[in-house]
Amino acid sequence: MPALPRRYSLYTGLSFVMIATLLAGCSDEPQNDGGGGGGNGGQGTPAPEVREERAELTSVKVNQDYAGRARGAREVEVRARIQGILEERQYSEGQVVEEGDSLFRIDPDPARAAVRGAEAQRQVAQANLSQADREWNRIASLFQRNAVSERERDSAQSALDLAQANLAVAEAGLIQARLELGYTDVKAPVSGVTSLEDLPEGSLVQQGTLLTTIIQQDPIHVRFALPEDDAAIQRRARLAMSGSDEPSNLPATLVMVNGEEYSKGGEVDFTASILDPRTGSVSARAVFPNPDYEIVPGQFVRVRIQLQNLEDVFTVKETSVGQGPDGARVFVVDDSSKVSSRAVELGPVVDGRQVVLSGLEEGDRVVTSGMVSLRDGMDVKVADPENGEPE
Repeated sequence: MPALPRRYSLYTGLSFVMIATLLAGCSDEPQNDGGGGGGNGGQGTPAPEVREERAELTSVKVNQDYAGRARGAREVEVRARIQGILEERQYSEGQVVEEGDSLFRIDPDPARAAVRGAEAQRQVAQANLSQADREWNRIASLFQRNAVSERERDSAQSALDLAQANLAVAEAGLIQARLELGYTDVKAPVSGVTSLEDLPEGSLVQQGTLLTTIIQQDPIHVRFALPEDDAAIQRRARLAMSGSDEPSNLPATLVMVNGEEYSKGGEVDFTASILDPRTGSVSARAVFPNPDYEIVPGQFVRVRIQLQNLEDVFTVKETSVGQGPDGARVFVVDDSSKVSSRAVELGPVVDGRQVVLSGLEEGDRVVTSGMVSLRDGMDVKVADPENGEPE
């Protein structure tokens, strides 16, 4: 075998010397004997740094948002109740009108003529009744003196009855004529916002012709869908709708598209009694006051419903909660800066904070970060919350 170059031999010798030195240095370090219930692993290993927060009792409202669309409380069709020529529209399209405001005028002259004719018919009927009454009085007096026959008396009585009936018919005709005259002034049946007119002025309208539509926007309705498993909400809403004495008010908050809450609160007043097989959800409705017409029908909104009001619970950062052999747990720092794990019962997550129903006590120092390598009984250094330096 040929001899190795002198330079290669020198490098190999130096490598062996360096490895031997490193091994000797490692053997001089103190060894962890594995006891002590999970210490820091030796005096040379620094305690891990963690952050903490104090556990404080609080009250938490658990809300759930549902997507929905606004709709008018009522959409009323305004129709002609009499035949005639549409003479005038008396509102601006899209205008807010109040109940009883005049919207259209149909030519009233034919109706006025009909009223005058009905009044004349009533006068004729009244005159006939007066004549029949006088005739009855004469015949009755003569019959008592046996001057006329019973047949003549019966004829006078029948004439009086007929005259009274004719007067009633004439009075009914006059009432109908006056009603039809009133129908020439088409009024708003409800307060709301008007749509476009369906027919221009000068059109001949028939009885029942659609003239416009009024959408009542105060209150405003929001329809949304509840998941199949939200049985508690469905039950309370049905109780509210049925007028039951059992407390059933289910308050709701309206959240606008920009994320801001509507200033006026409402309530869920209806849920359907059947499940929609296409969506697996139940239709529901919330009602909100809308006096200033801030909410527009067709607008996309969210309905926020308070599902629970949890009293005397704790909330921690979501990063504080880990999983142990027995379920969820958190680490708590004691006065000697040692950590111990606590099994906790979790509630819902609200506004990015985890609700803890049990397992903590007020004043506990809960570790919020640096939990990855922690074990029970381990010493830790708690960072100063103001500048992040360990205490």
